[in-house]
Amino acid sequence: MPRPYRLGRRNFIGIGMAGGLSLFNNPDTLTALEGQHRDRPGRAKNVLVILEQGGMSHTDTWDPKPDTLVAQLSPYKPISTTVPGMHFTELLPHTSKIADKLSVIRSMHHTTGIANGHPKGTQYTLSGHVPGGPLEMPDIGSVVAHRMSSDCRYLSPYIMAPGNSEQAKESRLGFMPYDTQVFKTGGRDLSEPGWKVPGLALNKAIGESRLRNRLNLLGNLDIGLPNNHSRKAQGWQQAIQQAEESLLNPKSKIAFDLEQESDQIRDAYGRGHRGQCYLLGRRLIEQEVRFVTIDVREPLTSKTPGGTNLNWDHHDFIYATGTCNLPGAGGGGRGRYGIGTWWMMGSVDQAYAALINDMDDRGLLEDTLVCFVTEFGRTPKLNKAQGRDHWTGAYSIVMAGAGVPGGQVIGASDRQGGYVTQSAYTPDDYAATVYRKLGLNLEKPLRAPDGRPILLAANGNPIREVF
Repeated sequence: MPRPYRLGRRNFIGIGMAGGLSLFNNPDTLTALEGQHRDRPGRAKNVLVILEQGGMSHTDTWDPKPDTLVAQLSPYKPISTTVPGMHFTELLPHTSKIADKLSVIRSMHHTTGIANGHPKGTQYTLSGHVPGGPLEMPDIGSVVAHRMSSDCRYLSPYIMAPGNSEQAKESRLGFMPYDTQVFKTGGRDLSEPGWKVPGLALNKAIGESRLRNRLNLLGNLDIGLPNNHSRKAQGWQQAIQQAEESLLNPKSKIAFDLEQESDQIRDAYGRGHRGQCYLLGRRLIEQEVRFVTIDVREPLTSKTPGGTNLNWDHHDFIYATGTCNLPGAGGGGRGRYGIGTWWMMGSVDQAYAALINDMDDRGLLEDTLVCFVTEFGRTPKLNKAQGRDHWTGAYSIVMAGAGVPGGQVIGASDRQGGYVTQSAYTPDDYAATVYRKLGLNLEKPLRAPDGRPILLAANGNPIREVF
């Protein structure tokens, strides 16, 4: 039995030249390959990803380096956590109190320079595959939606909230069916009173009865079309059915209604945009949405003059006490606020600690994998503008829930935080970990449009310390 194809540029060319594509177009071969590697129920039932896009500085947060060179030293000192010997920086005082629930992976890195910019770095994080190959790879969320669907029939199995930042466009459906495409809620500021997801309310001029009649007419028109049993057609049909359920089921609007939450809970997360986004993530997991990604940055408001792009791309004046748009800024990091301000790590620290505690209290942490990720880290060395640039040599992510052992640090970087020195892992390994936690068999392939089997995480292995 041939091994499922690991798609790479050389393999792609080689197979094409050898005329071997016929092997992968053989339905009997594909059925045998998939049949011997069935998925099984995993420890995780759902996944919640906190995507803090822009490249968060690991040495200022999860991986303090008090012994680095003075010129590179963060002003934020290490602090103790609830776990003896485990330290974060003083930007994480709330999170330090839940360290016993977290696995901090300090040995993330990239083995290629292809994804050292934000667009491709975000694609790499969302898909677990280095972008730029001969086939566009789908998001992890779309793969999960395809293989597992969702227990929540009135919402998409893969939701991104709010999904309107500059890098949210880097999500990819790839070759997955249309009904697995990410649903982006939109919303500039989720802390605004009365925020709602546009498009979920039924047009009153049409009404439910008229909508059903139109859907029935559409179904009748589809009968007899030559390709109505194709994979693409089936995907569209399932997407239409899911949209119908979302429009007609009153639970769909309630799922996104943050005003259903108590003032105490909303205050615990923080009343700003970030806190309410994290809270929405918990609400969607509570509705049993299979895969949720929270892609958040604080919006420009009257409280953040100059904060036109409040992500983590701190090329300029990373330690500013307000805006980074100061004299001498090089321009690459304009629109940020300093990493120590409320709009940056202050709101993250409060919201993340509240999220983990809240999910634990509700029993959701038992079978939900919560991943805190960023696409890369920041340089150990400060640049001329007193900022830190893109760095893929070492950075940190965090996992919790679904059986992930708490209170542990996985891997290590060197004294400056420049390079991994122990237990090196990549976004490919992160993706493999998510799939394995959900019970997906990594040897059961996906199918490319021409029928070739593609492995879920061809170049990745699960991070063993979280199992």
